[in-house]
Order: sequence, then structure tokens, then C-alpha cells
Amino acid sequence: MSDDWELKICCMGAGYVGGPTMAVIAKRCPKIRVCVVDLSQRQIDAWNSSHLPIYEPGLPEVVDECRGRNLFFSTDIDAEIKTADVIFISVNTPTKTSGIGAGRAANIKNCELCARKIAEVSDSDKIVVEKSTVPVRTAEAVSRVLKVNEKGLKFQVLSNPEFLAEGTAIDDLMEPDRVLIGGQQTPEGLRAAETLVSVYAHWVPRERILTTNLWSSELSKLVANAFLAQRVSSINSISALCEATGADVSEISRAVGMDDRIGKRFLQSSVGFGGSCFQKDILNLVYLCETYGLDECARYWNGVISMNNYQKKRFSEKMVAKMFNTATGKKIAILGYAFKKDTGDVRETPSMFVVRDLLQEGAKIHVYDPQVKREDMWIEMDYPCSVNRDNPPNLEESVTTSPDAYSACDGAHALAVLTEWDEFKDLDYQRIYASMAKPAFIFDGRNLMDHEGLRKIGFEVHAIGKPDPDSFNDL
Repeated sequence: MSDDWELKICCMGAGYVGGPTMAVIAKRCPKIRVCVVDLSQRQIDAWNSSHLPIYEPGLPEVVDECRGRNLFFSTDIDAEIKTADVIFISVNTPTKTSGIGAGRAANIKNCELCARKIAEVSDSDKIVVEKSTVPVRTAEAVSRVLKVNEKGLKFQVLSNPEFLAEGTAIDDLMEPDRVLIGGQQTPEGLRAAETLVSVYAHWVPRERILTTNLWSSELSKLVANAFLAQRVSSINSISALCEATGADVSEISRAVGMDDRIGKRFLQSSVGFGGSCFQKDILNLVYLCETYGLDECARYWNGVISMNNYQKKRFSEKMVAKMFNTATGKKIAILGYAFKKDTGDVRETPSMFVVRDLLQEGAKIHVYDPQVKREDMWIEMDYPCSVNRDNPPNLEESVTTSPDAYSACDGAHALAVLTEWDEFKDLDYQRIYASMAKPAFIFDGRNLMDHEGLRKIGFEVHAIGKPDPDSFNDL
């Protein structure tokens, strides 16, 4: 710990987790030097510009305050590793697409490569922190790679999983529910954990900083996301029952959520969950259970994924069924493509599965999202949906990205709200109705809209978990 800095931190990986986390650490700890490194010059250039590579409310202000003071972004990975006291590994751990565990197991190749680079370059002892979401006991593999360095260096490996929600990441980092730090229960491991505790203690109350053994910390992240996704799938399963019986899923959620034992969060029914974490982490949990011979446990958690897939497919099929069982040649407006509001992230977004299904029905899709770029749509759709510029034919002509919601809806037979952007609540729906083909359908995949108000305008409205007034006479 040389110069005038209390500590020097290097973060390997300049993505959705590494960038915001390090920016907040720099803001809260002005005497700690923080540098985020990445192989991608384009990514680092974006972090060093006024156009950050990710959209997150509040992030530009934090970066502007700290960048050049004690927050830096660089591609000089070797130099930053050498000078760092603490190195965070915050790289992607995608689900394997081939080989053993394909479709379920996490690929920790990037974590291993980081460990090998740290062992190769370091010339002093380091604390290495897993920030990436990893399978339990990944720290064992990282430790083995680091231990066999030929310089006699000592490395302590910690687990410090992130619990961020995109769209509220800065608030989550500024005022976290908890910070979890796992380490080996040895004198050296406990000292390393205390070093990291001292960083977060600059702004997080000590009672919110939890210390555990390594394996509990690694597994806690997977379990947290699995429990949250389970709640979404649970209420979505009830939404189908509500539509069949005339019950209202919003009323069910309110009644159930007032029970203190259950609570009201994550009980909002929707077209399905998405994002980089929920599905990937549950599949990882399923694979871990299978690996340890816990087949009943694996089947239980796989049911959460199955219900999510069912909900997305059910929504698409309902759209087609209500539009007289055909979408061929019809213009359909998709309002919202990101997996949730206040982010441009399209990973595992339910929207792409609905778009895929509608393309297969021969629809003409017009997408508007305030933060999603057209190229990002194609990149993400290729693997999960097998949709790319070669499949289906004429994809470019079949999908239009519109500059605003009004042009997306102009002449459309139907519009589907698939992301809960606040601006969609305030659109001039009288104007939209006048511009659409009749009958004009609205399919609300987020229960965002004023359904009765829209029906008074003339729309035929269908929503998740809401009874269709044309199907029941006793509502």
C-alpha cells in the first residue's frame, strides 16, 4: 500500500457489475484508488467518455465525480494487477452451450483466465475477490490456480457476491440491504475478509456486513436469485388461473402480500422474468443439484424455469388467438424490449421470445424501446431464440425499430406492452387508437395500463391475470 492511498483496488471486468460497483466504492472511499480493467478497448473508451457503455440511473453522476480522481478505467491489465492490493474478478460466467452440463452449468472459463493472469503478473501477495456469480466451490479452483505460482506468493480468495437490481443498482450499492463476504476460516482468511470489510465499512453499517465461509457466500447468491424468480413464477402460475376463473391477479397479490410472512415484493404478475441472472443462476443451481445426485431438488428448481417459459409462450399464443387466430401480415407494435424499465439490458428478455413467436406467425413487428439498440436485439436473440439475419428469411424487413411509440403503433393491428417504462403510461392513447387498424388490440404484459380507460376509448384490452369482461357476466 504505497503512495498516499489507503488501498489499491483493481477490478477485472468493466461490465454491468464491475463498473457501477467500483464507481460507488470510489465515491464512498476517496482515499482508495480504484481501477477497472478490461480487454476491450471499446468498452474502456466508453467508460472514459460521456457516453457510458451501460444505462443505469445515477451512474453518470457518480462516474463524473470520481473519474480521474480515484477512479480509473484502463486496458493496461498487467500494470494494474501488479500495483493492486485487492483484485476483484467481475467477469461474465455464461451458461455453457456445449459439452458437459450444456444448457445448465455455468462456464467459469473467464474466472480461471483471470486467476491465471493474476498468478502470472503479480509480484506481491494479493487478496482476490470473486464478484462474479459462480457455482459453489469455484473459489477452490481459483485458489489452486493461484497457489501453484512459481514465485512463492500468497493469495487469499474471498467471495463477495453482488445483489444489485438493474435500474436501481446505484441506490442498491449506496444503501445495500447487506454486504456478504465469504472467506477461509483461517487466520489469514479472516484477516483478508476484514480488509474487505473495512472498505465497505466506509459507508455500510457494520451490522449489515455479513461474514461467512466461502461456500456459504458463493451459494447464497444463487439461492437469493432462485427465491426471487420462484416468487415471480408462483404468481404467474396464479395469473393463468385468474384468467380462467374471473379472479384478478392484482387483488390476489395485494391480499397475499399483506401477510407479513409472505410480503408484497416480487408478486407482480407479468409476461415473465428476464435479465442476466435469474435463469442462468437457477439453471446453475439445477446442475449443482444433479451433480450431487439431488434429482428431486433439481426437478423442483427446474419447475421455476418451466413456468417462466410457459408464461411467455402463453402470452404469445393469447395474442394470436384473440386476433382471430392469425397474425400473418399484421403490423404489431412492441412497446418495450429491455427485460425491465430503467435499463438497456436485453439478456433473456421476455420480449424477444414474444417477438420470435410472432415472427413465426408471419407478423410485421415494430419495436420501440427508449434504451435498446437494434444491434443489441440481434446479438441477444441469436442463441436463445435461434433468430438471426439468416433465420428467419427477411428478418430485417420483418422487424422495424421505431423512433417513438406513436410511429410504432401507426397502422398497427395490436400493441403489446412488454417493458414497464413509465412513459408508456402517459402516451396519448386517443391518438394511438385513431391511428390503428380496427379492432385495435392492446396486450398488457406488465399490467401497467388503465384498462378501463382504454376500453372506453375503444380498445380491446387483454392483460396478464385479468378477467376478460367479454367472457364473464358476473364480475
